[in-house]
Amino acid sequence: MSVIQSIQEKYAKLMAIIIAVALMIFVVMLAFENGGSLFRSNNNTVGRVNGTSIDYTNFYQKVQQQEANIAAQYGGTMPEGMRSQAVESAWNQEVNEIILDEELDKLGIKVGKRELGDLLYGPNGPDEFKRIPGFTDTMTGQYNGQYAKQQIDALLRMKKGTAEQLQQRDQFIAFINYQQRKRMSDKYSSLLANSINYPKWFVEKQIADNSQLAKISLVRDNYSNHDGDSIKVSDSEIKDYLDKHKEDYKQPESRSVSYVAFSTRPSAADSAFAKNKTSDLRTTFDTTKNLEEFLNSQGLAFPETYSQVSALPQSIKDTITKVPMNTIIGPYVENNAWTLAKVVGKRTEPEMVKVRHILIATARQNPQNGQMVPIKDTTEAHHLADSIQTTIQKGIASFDSLALKFSDDSPNVTDSAQHKFKIGIYDSVKHGAMVPEFDNFIFGHPVGSKGIVKTQFGYHYIEILKQEGKSFDAYRVAYLPVPIESSNETEANASNDANRFASDARDQKSFDASAEKLMKEKGIQKSIANDILPTSYYFGTLGEARSLVKNIYDAKLGEVLEPQKAGDAYVVAVVTEINKEGTLSVAKARPMIEPILKHKKIAESLKKKLGTPTTLEAAVTAFGGKATIEAIDSLRMTGVQTNMLARAISNEPRVVGASFNPSNRGKVVPEVIEGRSGVFVVRVDNVSAMSNAQADIAAERRMRYEMGKQTMNRNSPLETLRKAARIKDRRVNFF
Repeated sequence: MSVIQSIQEKYAKLMAIIIAVALMIFVVMLAFENGGSLFRSNNNTVGRVNGTSIDYTNFYQKVQQQEANIAAQYGGTMPEGMRSQAVESAWNQEVNEIILDEELDKLGIKVGKRELGDLLYGPNGPDEFKRIPGFTDTMTGQYNGQYAKQQIDALLRMKKGTAEQLQQRDQFIAFINYQQRKRMSDKYSSLLANSINYPKWFVEKQIADNSQLAKISLVRDNYSNHDGDSIKVSDSEIKDYLDKHKEDYKQPESRSVSYVAFSTRPSAADSAFAKNKTSDLRTTFDTTKNLEEFLNSQGLAFPETYSQVSALPQSIKDTITKVPMNTIIGPYVENNAWTLAKVVGKRTEPEMVKVRHILIATARQNPQNGQMVPIKDTTEAHHLADSIQTTIQKGIASFDSLALKFSDDSPNVTDSAQHKFKIGIYDSVKHGAMVPEFDNFIFGHPVGSKGIVKTQFGYHYIEILKQEGKSFDAYRVAYLPVPIESSNETEANASNDANRFASDARDQKSFDASAEKLMKEKGIQKSIANDILPTSYYFGTLGEARSLVKNIYDAKLGEVLEPQKAGDAYVVAVVTEINKEGTLSVAKARPMIEPILKHKKIAESLKKKLGTPTTLEAAVTAFGGKATIEAIDSLRMTGVQTNMLARAISNEPRVVGASFNPSNRGKVVPEVIEGRSGVFVVRVDNVSAMSNAQADIAAERRMRYEMGKQTMNRNSPLETLRKAARIKDRRVNFF
């Protein structure tokens, strides 16, 4: 017992430390095994900019907003493959905001309450506000900041409401924040632009330098005259050059793969199936008494509008103009579908029309996402449009006065030159310029016709004033397309082929062997995808394949991935290259650096052969008599050169510099010049200067200042700030 007690007393502290360290190691291992962090309970960070975290929840909201903006540009539906653009736009927005906020905070740049009020509700308020009917004075047709402020303030104070109202509130908050940030950004850019200065001495020196003319004679030997293939450049030489020029040869993290794609595109059998289905529908399409009902049963719409010949499908437009009414055309392939066409209407249309209209709006386009937002009850709007029509027909009020008072299409203008547009007159409207319902009315009725037309924007009271230009035939055509789609059998065949290939290709060597065999047997080629970035959404020519890219980054060098669907193919890929962020590897840098080092070796050999040149004739001899003495009478330091040789030499900064070095005047430059295209021996015969009597220093300074400001305004300083920022991008863990 005494021995045990002695050990406990002597080593108790040491054992406690050992146990504590072991526990710490165990905790750390658990944290990293679960992808967590030692210093936070969960990892919800998309990235960091100069130490500022970008939270996933907030960032995802911005991604959704970008997706909504993109969808609005495509009729409200987010196109397939566009999510990467939304994520990238949201990321750039977030990074730029953080970087800019830091600069604004350092400089104390802000937007005060009064300034913000004037920005939003002053006479020069945002164009987006001016297009909102509710913010416009119905009597004058002009933007009324007080109306706008009252409605927006009420919206911002809203705590409860419908989902649409709350969404509208959030959109206005985002828009106001955007306007505020934009104003601060403009202030920052103006601060930088107005700090541009071209000192008088600097302009005077540049004018003096530009007025100089050098008369030189030279002997040159171009690198292209020598056999570069015989010159060897070792890996160690490439490495030494890389180490000295690391900043010039940076690379992002990337992967490269070889892959084989097994297509799931429709087969000949799939195309034949679609064509047969078209044939089965032909009789009904031809004989049905209710074509609209039949098309609706096929998920298609009856054509409401007419198309001029130039707008008809290229493959059948000539046929349409020759066949009788209700004739079936086809089947023919259009937009990857076997299609039948039927001419159901024909009329003559003018090239252009002049119209005027009064719009009673029932919806407006949201300036943030382009979606239509209801603003007025349709029954109320229709009733008002009917009243306007009756009032005009009875002569109680003029079209112009009612347009100024009621039309929601009136822009906010007071200039008399804009009066026509203010009262809803549109000159020289071409076919297809307006929404279909509006278009159909104005091109389908004679001059003088008046009527009410409903569109997505509301009710239009329209009057056709004039027809202009030539007349054209227009056709109403009903289309019955049957898509050519991949069958389950086609999909299964591609999947099975991919799995068979993957079972034989277990590493790089067997992958290449299997790919070569596949090429011989079925003509399916192996492809290569280089420099795949961690954030890439697209894979080779197959389109969006984000999941496949993530799997590539989870794989090891030489690992063959399991078959995975990408675009319209099943892909089997092998990782052939893993590039870490930093300096290029010797192998990747060689194509860029090897020519430079070869030229340097040629130059060193020629310089040894030439020694210290004393005459151009000696240089000609040293070059083996192949070179000649060439002369330039007027080489400029900068600016447009007078002849071809001078233009070539202007791209050799060392030659130009030596030519205008006062110590070289009147003699052969004592060193052989190693240039970009070859080596040069130069004699400076003379340097003269043109007169600067006409030079206006003050005007030159003003011109350069204005040009500098324009350049600054075009080129955002954010790009420079981003290069200097510490940016950690972890989007790959979330998207």
